[in-house]
Parts: sequence; structure tokens; C-alpha cells
Amino acid sequence: MLKQRVLTAVVLLLVLFGALMSPGPWALICLLLLAAGCALWEWLRMTLSPAWRPAGIWIALFVSIFLLWLTWSWQPVAPALATRSELIHSWVLVLAVVGWAALAIPQVFLGQTTERRMPALLSAFGILAVVAAWASLVVIFVTFGAWCLISLMALIWFADIAAYFTGKAFGKHKLAPVVSPGKTWEGAVGGVLAAAIWTVATAGVEGSFGAVLAQYWSLPVVFLLACLLAAISVIGDLFESLLKRRAGMKDSSRLLPGHGGVYDRIDALLPVAPLAVMLTGTVFK
Repeated sequence: MLKQRVLTAVVLLLVLFGALMSPGPWALICLLLLAAGCALWEWLRMTLSPAWRPAGIWIALFVSIFLLWLTWSWQPVAPALATRSELIHSWVLVLAVVGWAALAIPQVFLGQTTERRMPALLSAFGILAVVAAWASLVVIFVTFGAWCLISLMALIWFADIAAYFTGKAFGKHKLAPVVSPGKTWEGAVGGVLAAAIWTVATAGVEGSFGAVLAQYWSLPVVFLLACLLAAISVIGDLFESLLKRRAGMKDSSRLLPGHGGVYDRIDALLPVAPLAVMLTGTVFK
């Protein structure tokens, strides 16, 4: 199982870096679109009522085709275009951020895991959340480049890895015992601090996400904003755990051997991406 998990992770990283390094933006845009479609299908599997569940794959396919058309119409795809036109209206990103704050966070801390609640609302929110995250990642990549996108993802990776080891070493107080018994407040704090330190440490490296933030904010504020993004990534992880428990699933799917589903891999990224791109000021120019 560990061998399979490591092999899948290596393949995923190679595919990601290959897309990031390819000439032109289309390889990464299509890779992100594929991930978005798969994650949306997995989300809908967990939220739609039984009668509507078979429609989840068709909804995800329709949304993916629409996003592909939207990107194609956003021509020419070039860094300078972000200052002249938006891939998606800023209100979509604002709605997604508000949705995570007003819908997901209360759901996580209420911790009701025994039955599906609000299937239509949560399914609609899933479409909004995935579309907003996909558009945000595309805008970050097209506007600021591959290193900015990688360093933003690294913020989440640092938060996740540090939370695991800090929780193992010092964890005593459960963060959300019903939703995810393994997570602790100590681990969450360790992850948040590690992500913030990473962001501030790379603020002096040209093209990094930290450097982009530092163009608009002082370093102490960059540190606090990175803490906020890392904390939100924890909410994304917990919210998916809540959906899986309600649906009686261990993984969102079996698309990635040893890792579960695509949503399992990007659950922390979904709430972070819209807020991250808003903090760069790009979509409000």
C-alpha cells in the first residue's frame, strides 16, 4: 500500500511539474480542468440525494466543458491579459469565500455526521467552490507564473506536513473529534506557523507567492495572511472529512491508487485559492 501511494505521488508530481514547465499555459490549464472535473464529480457523489446521484458525473462533465469553452474564449491567454480582462467575475470568488466562511465552517464545528444535510445547497456550493478554485489557480499561473503557483501549493503542503508531525509529537486537544479524530489544536497551530514561516521566508524570492503578497502588504501582514490561508486549508480538509462521513465513504473515490480521489488530494486547496488570488489584488484591477 505504501509503495503504491509513493508511486502515485511521484507520478502526480511529475505530471504537475511537466505541465508547469511546458511552453504555453494550456497544458496546466487542461490538467487543472481535469482535476476540477474529477473533484466536482466526487463532491457531488457525497452531497447529492440518492435519486440525483447518477447525475453527478453529467453535471461535472457539463461544468468542465463550460470551463474549457470559457478559457478558449479568454484569448489570447497571456500574462498581460489579466490586467485587461477577467477569466471569471470577481463576485464568483467573493461568493466562494463567503460560502466557505458561512456554510462550511459552521458545518464542520457543528459536527453532524450521521446523515446528509442540505443536499441541493451543498451540491450547488460544490460547483461554486470548484469553479472558483480552478479559475483562481489559472489566474495565478497566467499572471504570476509557475513559481508563484508552486509556492502557494507549498504553503498548503507545509501546513499539512507540519500539522501531522506537530500533532504526533504534542497533540493533546482534539480539533474536531467527531469529524476527524486524529486532528489536534496543537497540530493545527504547528501547521499554520510552518506555512506562515515558509511564506515570509520566500517573500524575498522573486516570483514567489510570498513576494507577490509583499508587493501589497508589509511582512507582518504577510505573516498573518499566510496564517489565515493555512487555517482555511484545515477547514477545507475537515469539510471533506465531514462530507465523507455523512456519505459513509472512506475516500471520495478510487481514481488515485493509494490516495483515494482527486478531491482527497486538493481538499485543502479549494478554499485557499479564491482568497489567495483576491489577496494579490489581481481580480479587482
